[in-house]
Amino acid sequence: MALKEFKLPDVGEGVAEGELVTWHVAPGDEVTEDQVLAEVETDKALVDVPSPFDGTVKELLAEEGEVVPVGDVIITIQEDGDDEEAAEAADADAEAAGSESAEGDDGASDDESGSGGRVFAPPSVRRLARELGVDLDAVDGSGPSGRVTEGDVRAAADDDGDEDDEPSGPRTVQTNGKSATAKRDEGTSASASSSAPTESADREQTLAAPATRALAKEEGVDIDAVPATEMRDGEAFVSPEAVQEYAQAQREAQAADAEAVSAEADAGTATAEATVDAASEPAPPEAGPGAGERVPYKGVRKAIGDQMQRSKYTAPHVTHHDEVDVTELVELREQLKPVAEERGSRLTYMPFVMKAVVAALKGFPYLNSQLDEENEEIVLRDEYNIGVAAATDAGLLVPVVHDADRKGMLELADEMNEKVEKARNRKIAPEEMRGGTFTITNVGGIGGEYATPIINYPEVAILALGAIKEKPRVVDGEVVPRNVLTLSLSFDHRVVDGAQGARFTNRVKELLEDPKLLVLE
Repeated sequence: MALKEFKLPDVGEGVAEGELVTWHVAPGDEVTEDQVLAEVETDKALVDVPSPFDGTVKELLAEEGEVVPVGDVIITIQEDGDDEEAAEAADADAEAAGSESAEGDDGASDDESGSGGRVFAPPSVRRLARELGVDLDAVDGSGPSGRVTEGDVRAAADDDGDEDDEPSGPRTVQTNGKSATAKRDEGTSASASSSAPTESADREQTLAAPATRALAKEEGVDIDAVPATEMRDGEAFVSPEAVQEYAQAQREAQAADAEAVSAEADAGTATAEATVDAASEPAPPEAGPGAGERVPYKGVRKAIGDQMQRSKYTAPHVTHHDEVDVTELVELREQLKPVAEERGSRLTYMPFVMKAVVAALKGFPYLNSQLDEENEEIVLRDEYNIGVAAATDAGLLVPVVHDADRKGMLELADEMNEKVEKARNRKIAPEEMRGGTFTITNVGGIGGEYATPIINYPEVAILALGAIKEKPRVVDGEVVPRNVLTLSLSFDHRVVDGAQGARFTNRVKELLEDPKLLVLE
């Protein structure tokens, strides 16, 4: 069979292009049908791109970070079942490599690698090599089939730096975890005692739970560098404990390097200051923009911005603020929470609010409507699809719980939790964020009370929840502490009048103040 070209497929309705965020394969890798080749970010979500057939990756035709139009070829794969052709290709490569070896001494090391003179390295490694000024052709790959890894490139960069700089002046202390690891591996520091977790695993792919990946990001370590604790389906699996152990080892390694630098006889004042900084400050994040950098405005971030701009400059927004005494709701939730946990559900306040909102929307249908400007009609929706805004690394995404009026409390909780988690892990499907008729956002989760939320176009209203705080209230003539929740309702004043907005909010308050009424809804 011939070499197959794989084009970027349509990864979502109406999506014309996507940013290739991560390659999960490299040239020379064997792949199977449906194996994830890459992650592509569209203006809606992060999408896995699976392989359509079995074979061997021949070439990656797009760099990580590159925006690729749908339909462009991004990878070529040699299909399985073509043993003769593959053998011929291998023979041709071997002959070419042999002739190069005979012609010059420089080709000897490449031939020994078995790569036929080609350098196998993923785009991320090639980019790192360019950044560090390392010639990939001169690097001996330590990965499978001689593939060059990130660790190989860093080691080569360190070797070059040692040759040029070692004789003069104190060396620079890097707080990056990988740099510290490389120095320890070289054995250049007397205080660099061996410790297995400090050695970077330098894998291309790692299996880990979303929470573990989030922990790695918080600790500022590369999940692919953390030594695996077990294997699953042939892939390395990393646990949260391994991440913490590796992060701690990195910090200790950095401190050890800093101490070694301070002990050097010719270390001057500047070096001493660097030692203090390295020992006392936490390791910075391994990746991500910092102050002074310019960040591309694209992908999900731009889609959110376009949506907000369209809504803000199309609908005349009005925001109505209020407070509700939710003391009884707090007590009820505390009673129901263990019951829900026994059934495998995590019960937050959001399902109660969703129930109250749906009940209120039924009484005030203009809050659950859409303005059809072309036909000059207000479309009163007969479905109740509640969006729940979720803060993610890419920005604010809004998973939608469809037909919320037909679902029980725990069903709402389970579906909402599942979709919010998928949104935060960038694994939510575009259709799971479509069709909303009303949105709820929770600013209180971060600590705020009031907000002026922007309506999620083409809806006409959005409700922001503040933090539940204990505040003094007058009950039966006495000032007593009560649990109070703040509400901020923004609505399109073309469709909803102020009185409607206030009455709708009053209905939501009534149901949250006396949550037993929700049983009737």
